[in-house]
Amino acid sequence: MKIAVVGATGLVGSVMLKVLEERNFPIDELLLVASEHSVGKTIEFKGKQHKVIGIPTAIEKRPDIALFSAGGSTSLEWAPKFAEVGTTVIDNSSAWRMDLSKKLVVPEINAGQLTKEDKIIANPNCSTIQMVMALAPLHRKYKIKRIVVSTYQSVSGTGVKAVEQLENEIAGKKGEMAYHYPIHKNAIPHCDVFEENGYTKEEMKLVRETQKILDNKTIAVTATAVRIPTAGGHSEAVNVEFENDFDLTEVRQILNDTDGVTVQDNLDVNVYPMPMYANGKDDVFVGRIRRDGSQPNTLNLWVVSDNLRKGAATNTIQIAEYLVKNNLV
Repeated sequence: MKIAVVGATGLVGSVMLKVLEERNFPIDELLLVASEHSVGKTIEFKGKQHKVIGIPTAIEKRPDIALFSAGGSTSLEWAPKFAEVGTTVIDNSSAWRMDLSKKLVVPEINAGQLTKEDKIIANPNCSTIQMVMALAPLHRKYKIKRIVVSTYQSVSGTGVKAVEQLENEIAGKKGEMAYHYPIHKNAIPHCDVFEENGYTKEEMKLVRETQKILDNKTIAVTATAVRIPTAGGHSEAVNVEFENDFDLTEVRQILNDTDGVTVQDNLDVNVYPMPMYANGKDDVFVGRIRRDGSQPNTLNLWVVSDNLRKGAATNTIQIAEYLVKNNLV
């Protein structure tokens, strides 16, 4: 099994390597791939030093699977070239997510759609992944009509520059700005670029990707995405209206029984999900589970996850694990 990690020197790439090691993914040969200015650098994996190579060299080596986390433009240019030599690409950018010919996969929900012919597979947006992980099992039981979601997203979702901006501001140091405004002691209602409709791309990803993953374009979704000064972990306040009524005990039981979801919901001792507790973990944490008293069949949830793990690296590697287990590569 020959595995390439494209974007190995980036924030998500480094977490991918960590997750590959933790999960003991079967690797006979590991190719660490990055942009030309990183070629020749060394990165340690399982106690061994690996030299970073460029993308053309990696393609020549024809890996079985390429885990991409190198940005949309890199993916649009190079993913098809890997696919041409028989490599299965699992891409973490937004480049292929809404392409009708590409599958958008959260393994616990829809990995069963994958076939050997799928040579470019899209990994959803981090905010979408954690939300659908909580909602998919409830959708199967009660049928979702409408979702209203507000996100509270960490700076790590923007990348290394944003993490450095927050650290500099906390330390009172001047430095490069990833955002238009200071993020320390602030909340910025602006994740990604604005579209013509007044929503950001991040907000519209939550709309479009949720409908695609749940395979239902009639589900109404509206979103507000906010960047907050936490270093890692995204949080979401989710209000979901169902076609059918629900029982709160049953809702908790369904979530408890869902692989990859942990319920943290004991108000007597102030137990609820928070980014600091989700840090470094692969599960999606759900709490503050309560009925919306203002209208029928409507539920409120608070959903938290480590955006670099289940929201990016872990989900990508879980797709790769599914491919290997089911002889699809």
